[in-house]
Amino acid sequence: MNVTETNSEGLRRHLTVVIGAEELEQRLSARLDELKDRVKLKGFRPGHVPKAHLRKVYGRSVMADVVQQAVNETSRQAISERQERPAFQPTIALPENEAEIDKVFSGSGDLAYTMSFEVLPKVELMDFAKLTLERPTAEVTPADIDTALDKLRATNLRYVPKDGEAVQGDRLTLDFVGKIDGEAFSGGSTEDAQVVLGGGNFIPGFEDGLLSAKTGEERQVDATFPDTYPEPSLAGKAARFDVKIKEVAAPETPPLDEDFAKGLGLESLDQLRETVKRRLEQDRAGASRLKLKRVLLDALNTAHDFELPPTLVDNEFKAIWHQVTSDLERSKRSFEDEGTTEEKASGEYRDIAARRVRLGLILSEVGTRNKIEVTDEEVNRALLERIRQFPGQERKVYDYYRQNPHMLAELRAPLFEDKVVDFIAELAKVTEKKVSPEELYADMEEDHGHDHDHDHGHDHDHDHR
Repeated sequence: MNVTETNSEGLRRHLTVVIGAEELEQRLSARLDELKDRVKLKGFRPGHVPKAHLRKVYGRSVMADVVQQAVNETSRQAISERQERPAFQPTIALPENEAEIDKVFSGSGDLAYTMSFEVLPKVELMDFAKLTLERPTAEVTPADIDTALDKLRATNLRYVPKDGEAVQGDRLTLDFVGKIDGEAFSGGSTEDAQVVLGGGNFIPGFEDGLLSAKTGEERQVDATFPDTYPEPSLAGKAARFDVKIKEVAAPETPPLDEDFAKGLGLESLDQLRETVKRRLEQDRAGASRLKLKRVLLDALNTAHDFELPPTLVDNEFKAIWHQVTSDLERSKRSFEDEGTTEEKASGEYRDIAARRVRLGLILSEVGTRNKIEVTDEEVNRALLERIRQFPGQERKVYDYYRQNPHMLAELRAPLFEDKVVDFIAELAKVTEKKVSPEELYADMEEDHGHDHDHDHGHDHDHDHR
């Protein structure tokens, strides 16, 4: 094998690899020797077929396998000898000239192929001990607990029957039969349905048509199915509903007492307060950690400057851009509606793509140097957490992840990232800053978005370590 670098610019590599005809002949001869003991040909005893006859019958097809194996082995060897790490699978181009191919397959010519790839850059890591970071924290006060309990009571309303007319917020229990053009339609009738006026859970016009209704009343309500209604036969159709009001009930916020706590499955009001306090503390700790992580990643991105593999950045940008344009199309909005232009947005998202790749390479380098790994047990725990989000479909979700390794890799990636971030944070100088809950949660949507910006980036490098 002879390797020549025909072009090298930045991180791009272009090699020409030549495998001599003699080496190919040796490989072919060895393969025919293996074949001789297995093949059965009419007129020959097993194991006694002359190699020359095997070459005549199978030579071209066997040589095709020999060439494929030789290319696979020599391409890996070429990269190994150069001690370079490809950013992705190299592109290999075999000869296209038929005369040249015939020479190779007949054993009279060398095989020359080209290999193109980009290499991962050498990452010089900063001294993490010089990082100075602030971790925002918000203490949970008794007033915070009271506010959370008030919200909890507001989401656990009880309804008390009333004699007056139904107003917004009231809950009606009713039977109804829906008709289109005088004919009842499938799924348009039900008994003991409960409708909270103003809840927006029924088709437009239905809830408005129930305002001022009283218990025992019967009335007709006109409503129209939206054009986007999932059932095509009903989409855009006007319907009339014959409704019987069985009960009108007014909402009532339950008192904060022992019965309320027990209704939530807790033993006492004290236990409820303690549970709420613990959840608030956990939530704020998570928000605090996310803010610290964002600041840390920003600092890493600023402190490191190295050339990025162009194809990795392009692939990252394409993935982001596809998501952005799909979201706009789904919401029927344009870049102008978002206060920008396609050109400006493209530039901004390309910067985000470069940031993702840069941070991914940094985090991967830190993980590699410090032997930071994600165990199978940690991945399994993450998988169980994901499965719990799909009640009733646990087995199906589990099988899906197990049958798709790339999905398990998507679970592993953020675990690896968090481990590396925690490792760096331990080395950095981190001071706590007391802030209000409002400050802690400000821009959280943006933080979440950037937090996940980096999962894709280090995946690329992690795959080739």
